[in-house]
Amino acid sequence: MSFAATILTLYPEMFPGPLGISLAGRALESGAWSLSTVQIRDFAADKHRTVDDTPAGGGAGMVLKVDVLAAAIDHARGLNPGAPVLAMTPRGRPLTQARVRELAAGPGAIVLCGRFEGFDERIFEGRDVEEVSVGDIVLSGGEPAAIMLLDACIRLLPGVMGAASSGVEESFENGLLEYPHFTRPVEWEGRTIPEVLRSGDHAKIAAWRKQRGEDDTRLRRPDLWERHGDVRGQPASGARHDDEGTGT
Repeated sequence: MSFAATILTLYPEMFPGPLGISLAGRALESGAWSLSTVQIRDFAADKHRTVDDTPAGGGAGMVLKVDVLAAAIDHARGLNPGAPVLAMTPRGRPLTQARVRELAAGPGAIVLCGRFEGFDERIFEGRDVEEVSVGDIVLSGGEPAAIMLLDACIRLLPGVMGAASSGVEESFENGLLEYPHFTRPVEWEGRTIPEVLRSGDHAKIAAWRKQRGEDDTRLRRPDLWERHGDVRGQPASGARHDDEGTGT
């Protein structure tokens, strides 16, 4: 059974978008995953197909109506039974690679894309909707975030990336940033590929990569470093790069 993605949106024409090309596009063509869109406006009850209203308590903008959202979600669950419903919102929990792997291993996802000021809060509890954020930023709508979420999942589906090992040593898979990469030419504008990577000594290469992953995480993402179980108690500012290893 392939991974099934159902998108609830006011702009179904935004899909598949970038998901229709490259890895995700080829996987879509091959049937590794499927995509369907649901127009939220189709579930409005009035002749004007109204999907939003003014915020309770006053304030700027408009809020997506809970009754319209609930009807759209109920319809989507009928199309994609068993799939979790995720709402893309800056108020959600940060999306992690671990959660992406869980989703990719499942039947698919129903993704709710917001607009305006967001969703009526009652929808999350009333329809068991998981709130997801892709970063500390605000977008014009949930569609670009949904594309990010689905791309992260699709590339993990069996056969999509080719070699199964391609995703094993990537950033976040072990709680750290990935080590840096180099390729030919060996020297470019006075900067050389680190000697250890040209040594052919696989044990030394593995050790260098592990150290660089830890060092870069400590310097660039102290939040990840603090959560990394093997390095507790070491200060986030303590990373050092060996001059011999950097090639600069």
